[in-house]
Amino acid sequence: MPPAAEAPRREPSAARLRNALSAALLALACLLAPCGALAAWAVYGLADTGRYVDTMAPLAADPGVRDAVAGAVGDEVLRKLDPGPARSTFEPFVREAVRSFTRTEAFATAWEAGNRAVHDAVLHALRDERAAPGPVTVDLAPVTARVKQRLVADHMPWAERIPVRHTEVAVVPAGEVAGLRQGYRVLAAAAFWLPPAAVVLAVAGIAVAVRRRRAVTATGLGIALGGGLLAVAVVIGRHLTLADLPERAHRPAAGAVYDALTATLRPASWLLLALGLAMALAAWLTGLRGRRTARHGSRAPRLRGTTAPPTAAPPRARV
Repeated sequence: MPPAAEAPRREPSAARLRNALSAALLALACLLAPCGALAAWAVYGLADTGRYVDTMAPLAADPGVRDAVAGAVGDEVLRKLDPGPARSTFEPFVREAVRSFTRTEAFATAWEAGNRAVHDAVLHALRDERAAPGPVTVDLAPVTARVKQRLVADHMPWAERIPVRHTEVAVVPAGEVAGLRQGYRVLAAAAFWLPPAAVVLAVAGIAVAVRRRRAVTATGLGIALGGGLLAVAVVIGRHLTLADLPERAHRPAAGAVYDALTATLRPASWLLLALGLAMALAAWLTGLRGRRTARHGSRAPRLRGTTAPPTAAPPRARV
């Protein structure tokens, strides 16, 4: 078969191959964009102690958080008392003292210090491979000591009998530390590699495409879809987190904590959505303008009532 007959067949097959490769690259880029945003939020947002403490500090004034802390600390204080009639008499005063303590500046200071201690302990367990296996714990002794001082100052009976011991409370069970450590390593690698990989794949997919403007439009729509799905995932995650709590009384506090921690993730999802839509709109407007320019350029301007000028006859040669 002559080469001229083979050329029309090779060109469509090459175009289809380029389009298929472009579609695969762009699909991966659009998939990695929200995943990279999620990993970066977890590693660079949650894993930063200063940002975490600054995020959690305003929750000291949240009513749900105050009630949850008051209940937990009150239960711990009453558990250390000797059982008997005095305990039942003393319990209302302990509960009221703890609730009053959560409305003071001292509680805000203790709340910030406790969150910093918890965050440092969790990060040490996740980052230090040489750390001994075991649960991640925090000490409630500083909070118990402040409550005891408040009761003694109010001249409550038996306040001096409250023991202040270094009580280690597990915030992460020992069986979950190894899995969380492995997950943190994966998230750290993903936060570092996924965002640049998404950009490189998007640029490569657009460059390979036969019709690059359409590729840019598809990329923008894919990024917008990923941002929308990330926003939906944040909402679903909140519902599932609160639904898994065994006690309904702790759900307001857990909801406040979840909203505070995901406060930077929601704008990231909306930013992806806006960026993708802007890319798609810009590509569509550019294509529309190009088609109008080509359409007007193909038409030669002609005035009404005029005819084309006659062509001049070539001069005759003189002999």
